[in-house]
Amino acid sequence: MPSVKRHTPRLAVLAVGASLLGGAASGCSTTQEKAERQQARAKHILDARAARQKRHADGPKSRVRDDKSAHRPQEDGQ
Repeated sequence: MPSVKRHTPRLAVLAVGASLLGGAASGCSTTQEKAERQQARAKHILDARAARQKRHADGPKSRVRDDKSAHRPQEDGQ
């Protein structure tokens, strides 16, 4: 059967090509999922940064400051 031997290499090449295309297609979906995760993380980071900046822009939430220093206790006689 010479015709079967002649088609075997073609079928092997076709099978290898199909498996490569299948692997590339699955790799693309993995890459897309990875990109989506990175975008979600970047959005989360930017939202957190904006929240921090807003808190800092509102000013400190402490009470009115005294003239006394916490690091240098004032002396009574001077």
